Amino acid sequence: MAVPTGTPTQWVSALSTRPSLEAAIAEVVQQTQAALQTPANLGLVFISSAFASEYSRLMPLLKERLPDIALVGCGGAGVVGMNSYQLIREIEGEPALSLTLASLPGVNVHSFHLSADELPDLDSPPNTWVDLIGISPAEQPQFILLADPAFGRLNDLLQGLDFAYAGSTKVGGLASGSTTAHGGGLFCNYRLHREGMVGLALSGNIVLDAIVAQGCRPIGEPYLVTEGERNILLALEEHPSSTTASSGGSAVVSQKRPPLEVLQELIQSLSEEDRALAQHSLFIGIAQSEFKQTLEQGDFLIRQLIGVDPRVGAIAIGDRIRPGQRVQFHLRDSKASAEDLETLLHRYQQTSGPEKGPAIGALMFSCTGRGEGLYGEADFDSHVFSHFFPTVPLSGFFCAGEIGPVGGSTYMHGFTSVFGIFRQT
Repeated sequence: MAVPTGTPTQWVSALSTRPSLEAAIAEVVQQTQAALQTPANLGLVFISSAFASEYSRLMPLLKERLPDIALVGCGGAGVVGMNSYQLIREIEGEPALSLTLASLPGVNVHSFHLSADELPDLDSPPNTWVDLIGISPAEQPQFILLADPAFGRLNDLLQGLDFAYAGSTKVGGLASGSTTAHGGGLFCNYRLHREGMVGLALSGNIVLDAIVAQGCRPIGEPYLVTEGERNILLALEEHPSSTTASSGGSAVVSQKRPPLEVLQELIQSLSEEDRALAQHSLFIGIAQSEFKQTLEQGDFLIRQLIGVDPRVGAIAIGDRIRPGQRVQFHLRDSKASAEDLETLLHRYQQTSGPEKGPAIGALMFSCTGRGEGLYGEADFDSHVFSHFFPTVPLSGFFCAGEIGPVGGSTYMHGFTSVFGIFRQT
């Protein structure tokens, strides 16, 4: 459904915690339609896995009450939405249903479902991906992507979309919390899908900005990878900028060192508290820019350390690495996660002035490892968001993996909160 240009832009969200699916649907539809004064052309639905046995009933019940719009969604271990007092809530492990409707004049909303065997080979030309998605790169679409956790070619999909739609922002997550008895739940245009992925491509008078809060803080200094093979770090040396800074500006010739030796020395220099944290929450960040001199939070792609070889001092990490890249070790805990999110939201707020257009709505894709289990209190990440953007409706879900860009490329993340912020110019 197209919304005529000149119609007011509206984005509304509603959340129900009623244990009856029919009652929950009635509540969210009534609240969103009462708030929405114009026809919707976009819909997003997130349903708690507490309703997993009733996933097959969701779409028929929604179709009875909602107009025929581009609608996607999925099941999650927890859902995020706006309650009847327009306060953001994160409901984890309990029945909940979140519905977002938007009336976006001048915006084309294109929904799609893909299975893994439909994806082109990574050697295929860009137009193969364009034919698959069904929208031209000239339209500069922005993407919301929701996938089944068993979707085996997700990284291929993200690389392919980056290849075909360079410059387009992609955010989303993996459905979570489903049981093997009932299977996962993906929803697209009033149909339930048990596998693959569903998505929305939005083009026209719409901008999507992404904030990817990976929940880590850097320790030590950046190092330059001088030897690496596939996902194995073999040799590091101090990065010239850190060497110069530590030597008062004089040139220092650094030597290649085994990564494990560098790490052990770093751990010894940490506080007792951080040394204890490093025993179970140590990660590595891979800088995504080869040219930026001063690296900040948000400049690193955070990946796990998955093994060491004490014989040669090598470290295996959860991604490919190559000589010339910069890396820095990181720690993750609730304090680091909170500070990371606050830093990134504050930076975004400072750089998104009125000339860029106001935020009209936002989505939150947060790892199931965050939430109350990480912070010891409910609604933490969403309340940090609302502190910076108190009037922006927010919805989303807790994911089994989060999708968002770092340094211009799209990745799958863990222990991350990805926020997609929508603006009309």
